[in-house]
Amino acid sequence: MPLKIAVTKETHAGERRVALIPQVVQDLVKDGREVLVERGAGVAAGFPDAEYEARGARLVDDRATLFSEAAVVLQVRALGANPGGGAADLEHMRAGQVLIASCSPLDAPGPLAEAAKRGVTVFALELVPRTTRAQSMDVLSSMATLAGYKAVLLGASAMPRILPMMMTAAGTLAAARCFVLGAGVAGLQAMATAKRLGAVVEGYDIRPVVKDQVLSVGARFVELALDTASAEGAGGYAKEQGEEFLEKQRALLTGVIAKSDLVITTAAIPGRPSPELVTEDMVKAMQPGSVLIDLAAERGGNCRLTQAGETIVVHGVTISGPLDLAATVPGDASRMLSRNALSFLRNAYKKGAEQLDLADDIVQGTLATHDGEVTHARVREALGLPQPVTI
Repeated sequence: MPLKIAVTKETHAGERRVALIPQVVQDLVKDGREVLVERGAGVAAGFPDAEYEARGARLVDDRATLFSEAAVVLQVRALGANPGGGAADLEHMRAGQVLIASCSPLDAPGPLAEAAKRGVTVFALELVPRTTRAQSMDVLSSMATLAGYKAVLLGASAMPRILPMMMTAAGTLAAARCFVLGAGVAGLQAMATAKRLGAVVEGYDIRPVVKDQVLSVGARFVELALDTASAEGAGGYAKEQGEEFLEKQRALLTGVIAKSDLVITTAAIPGRPSPELVTEDMVKAMQPGSVLIDLAAERGGNCRLTQAGETIVVHGVTISGPLDLAATVPGDASRMLSRNALSFLRNAYKKGAEQLDLADDIVQGTLATHDGEVTHARVREALGLPQPVTI
């Protein structure tokens, strides 16, 4: 009997993405899998039901039926990443069923404990290891790429001037200055996008090893007189720093920010509040009409004044704290998520197999719950549970 994989319609407010697009459904069907799709699941992302049927999916009208039939359920947002709908979906799930989705495992781990009690096996895609072999499955990088791109467009539309230098009969318009804090995936994409649009771009990160990456996208790397020897933590992420370090960093960054027309902040530490990089005094130093886009708003923001999900004007500066910018381009976001999911499924369920390959390092690294237990060390830590659990 083929492995049955279900794709649900997303229930989180404003979520327009879908976990699998029709083309990837076809790929899975060719792999010998059966794919069930909740009717209307892809419509908001631009993928009508007829396309799914044409690619070999079976449409299901009733959500409860979908859950009852499927061995594996794919979602964009589940459990802690979908506080309302996630709890309702969990009621439909059974012991031994597999859920693959973004679940906010470190920020909202409580629902994972509930899933474990029900015997559900949960793969939280935010936990995909940051390794070369896992790159094709890395949903965080995929969505960060789109967020970095959209942040520049959002900032450009809010600015009272254009980004590129322009020579006209009415005179020459100087290029705007864009400064990006954080040289992760989102930051590098923001730098590259701002450069393509003609801005003078500068980038900063406390990890000096990323300098070459910043230069490679056409930005100037801002170097500060700080001791950054221990700046990089596990998985290549920036490591949380103490207040003394942050105070020195803010003082040195103030001059760079003050001369920037567009500032984009992207600094985040998984499972921790966003570091405060921009104080109110630093905002005061910015020119009236400047714009700050805070991509770390969901975890408190890199700017003291950021209000998550809101755009405000303070001291003449527009400050925006957008949430989940990738969801504003649901078509391409769904294409990327689908390819991530396909790679993950093919790795977790080897060719022709209907059982998970629990010995695989990526499978183990992403596994949050299994056999009635919360299995991931970092999730157990977030829940205050003792270590370790082995599977």
